[in-house]
Amino acid sequence: MTAVTASNAVVVTLPSDTEVQITRVFDAPRDLIYLAWTTPELVRRWWAGDQGEIKSIEIDLRVGGSWRYVMVANAGFEVAFHGQYLELVPGERIVSTDVFEGMPGATAISTTTLTEQDGRTTLSILVQHTSTENRDAQVASGMEAGLQTSLAKLERVANSLR
Repeated sequence: MTAVTASNAVVVTLPSDTEVQITRVFDAPRDLIYLAWTTPELVRRWWAGDQGEIKSIEIDLRVGGSWRYVMVANAGFEVAFHGQYLELVPGERIVSTDVFEGMPGATAISTTTLTEQDGRTTLSILVQHTSTENRDAQVASGMEAGLQTSLAKLERVANSLR
């Protein structure tokens, strides 16, 4: 497993030629992280991090349901992602397709897992791409910097729900 970065609290690794593993530990319980991860008005408060302003958040949280997040980046261009929920274990696991609309043919599968120990939650996201080129494009996109700010905000949003 090759480490890409480990700055602040987010750790990004490359377990294979087509995978990206993202891990972060939160000082918040799992149920509040899950709630902030899956509730549109709460996602709106953290998803863009410091990278831009949210334009829309749509979540139909059920197997077969879809999601779509759109922001206007600080540089003025629109960034959008969408997908379909393939598996849901409330509070524990979400498996969905993941499409960056700037690369519409590059569908990935993201498996998000939440585990809690002593009131702290570990978020683990395994993104499985269809090619090394797509994986490398995600890594080169500035994803890690965006994750640092957005997941720090996610922790604050979750803790505001206490």
